[in-house]
Amino acid sequence: MLMDDLNKLAMTADAARFEATGESPLCGGFIRDTRRTSGYTPSELRDRFSRRGISNHIEVNGRKIPIQNAVMPGGRRIPLLKAMLTTACERDCHYCGFRAGRDERRITFKPEGMAKTYHNIFQAGLLDGLFLSSGVFAGGPNTQNHMLDVAEILRVKLGYRGYLHLKIMPGAERDQIMRAMQLADRISINLEAPNPDRLSCLAPAKKFTDELLQPLGWIEEIRRSTPAYRGWGGRWPSSTTQFVVGPAGESDLEILSTVSKLHQTHGLGRAFFEAFTPVQGTPLENHPAENPLREHRLYQASFLLRDYQFDLEDLPFTHEGRLPISTDPKLAYARNTLAETPIEVNLADRTELLRVPGIGPRGADVILRSRQHGRIRYLSDLRKIGIMAERAAPYITLDGHRVPQQLRLF
Repeated sequence: MLMDDLNKLAMTADAARFEATGESPLCGGFIRDTRRTSGYTPSELRDRFSRRGISNHIEVNGRKIPIQNAVMPGGRRIPLLKAMLTTACERDCHYCGFRAGRDERRITFKPEGMAKTYHNIFQAGLLDGLFLSSGVFAGGPNTQNHMLDVAEILRVKLGYRGYLHLKIMPGAERDQIMRAMQLADRISINLEAPNPDRLSCLAPAKKFTDELLQPLGWIEEIRRSTPAYRGWGGRWPSSTTQFVVGPAGESDLEILSTVSKLHQTHGLGRAFFEAFTPVQGTPLENHPAENPLREHRLYQASFLLRDYQFDLEDLPFTHEGRLPISTDPKLAYARNTLAETPIEVNLADRTELLRVPGIGPRGADVILRSRQHGRIRYLSDLRKIGIMAERAAPYITLDGHRVPQQLRLF
């Protein structure tokens, strides 16, 4: 392993830290305890979001390489390396530190060097997965070919069977996407914005429909029309996208409307959100940073749409189409809707149970099974089956009776 390749890998891993592959830095998966999300100090927020989920480093031949403990599609956590094939880019996205023309040191790997350097670290037992991104050089299809070369070398030549997440470049061709789906566990295409008008404020050279949205459609088309055994490991990879939140003036309703549609029509696995932070030397360097809690609320709301059977109409948007910053959206919904018309736990269906704070998908299923053996009459019955009973109490009835509430002293 060449030392200069290790140096380059460490530098591209640090550069790729803004590529989202886990959750909001304020949470681990969907929010289990939302009581403190409005109580972070500005310094805490800056610290948590400046690290962007990087939770550790590995040391290889004296070089520290940042890694992330990332959540995989099935919920498993692994030590993941995020790296870029090159930090050079011909695009001029207004928010991006790698944009063309910016005075920035550029790093470029040859596909074989990237593949072998990563694989040696993997064989040493220090990593379980690779997220590979890149700047765009000589066109999106050309860049995609180089990234596919890395994946081919890893899978075919080196026999790599670990986790691989491949970024799809703007303008990639359908056959390239098909091949990526045969090599990767997950693929992603960053829309950056919820619609063409907003994208023009962020990346005027990108074509929302032709370069970004159409490839997402191809992914779902391939999944539906081609047998899954042709995918990596006998299944097709999940697909994700990412939005830059703030500088284009978009509302939360705009973002989540696009997310909801992509779940329904494009088989999107999940959406990621990046609260905008200005980068010196870019056209948006003087634009104010976005409140990190807004990113956090978008994650919460997106999980409600994906996993909790909420509709857009259920979410507590303001007249400006924004989610409340001070309260998580599920709790805000419950206060507005369930405080006066609580849910009867012994009669509610799964969708109704999922509306109650403290009850998630697993909890709703446990309640439905428990009801087959008898009625649920006390909060202690809910606690025994793993429900966060105190959070649910203001919004439920048990056997037709409101649950007595203990007054908080503080």
